[in-house]
Amino acid sequence: MQYGIHLPQGGRAASAPAIAAVAKHAEELGYADVWVSDHIVIPRQAEYPPSPYLLEPIVALTWAAAATARIRLGTTVLVLPLRPPVLLAKMLGSLDLMSGGRLVVGAGSGWLEREFDALGAPFRRRGACTDETIDILRRCWQDDPIDFTGAATGAKIVDMRAKPQPGRSIPIWVGGRSEAAYRRAIARGDGWHGAFTPPEQAAAVVQRLRRDRPEESFTLSMRTGLDVLRDGEDAVLRALDGYRAAGFQHLVVEPAQRDRDAWLRCTEAFSRLFPRVG
Repeated sequence: MQYGIHLPQGGRAASAPAIAAVAKHAEELGYADVWVSDHIVIPRQAEYPPSPYLLEPIVALTWAAAATARIRLGTTVLVLPLRPPVLLAKMLGSLDLMSGGRLVVGAGSGWLEREFDALGAPFRRRGACTDETIDILRRCWQDDPIDFTGAATGAKIVDMRAKPQPGRSIPIWVGGRSEAAYRRAIARGDGWHGAFTPPEQAAAVVQRLRRDRPEESFTLSMRTGLDVLRDGEDAVLRALDGYRAAGFQHLVVEPAQRDRDAWLRCTEAFSRLFPRVG
């Protein structure tokens, strides 16, 4: 099992110094990766937990990359239909190149309709746009010149230039809990990245995905709200054992909203459990 931790990207802990400090600490403690979330805007009265602000994920990851040397960098998850796909490919390829090939792209279609409305994005076509954006990302990260016109997104590509670190393809872990998301992960993903599903329920998802993607290289990952300082070691260990028994290879923990020092303490407390769960 590999473990990642969410960076203090939103709430009272969010700041450039906090992101750099937690990323560095996580690297020193042996975490596999650090993660950020994605909402460009939160419309008023949206069904989403309030947060004073949420730093843009690619910018936040770039800041974390500059503060570290080895740890991977992940998104949990980018809402693909909210961004122009060719521009997104350029930004992600640039980040991967500049970080030395450390990026993992968690990607999804989104669910918050009012966010789509606020940005002028097509909510009803978000599935088709997500599928096409994944295809465009992969094409843009390959050799130039590229000849591609997207039916869903309208994207036209000729020459990209900014590519990922030579010799690698940026992994795309598809998020979402719908049957459409599972099919998308199976058809287009290098893995599946879920969120906040308890181990006993997640086991059925593992079975569903492994039926069509049994290979070990197809990564099964789960973002969790596990917090050692709040929940206690025993409860967290039981959850970790449950996820491992269900067949997950990777977990992301997200501490409760706290200040930077408490976030760092939580990062360290969780790392002490690594040897006990493998």
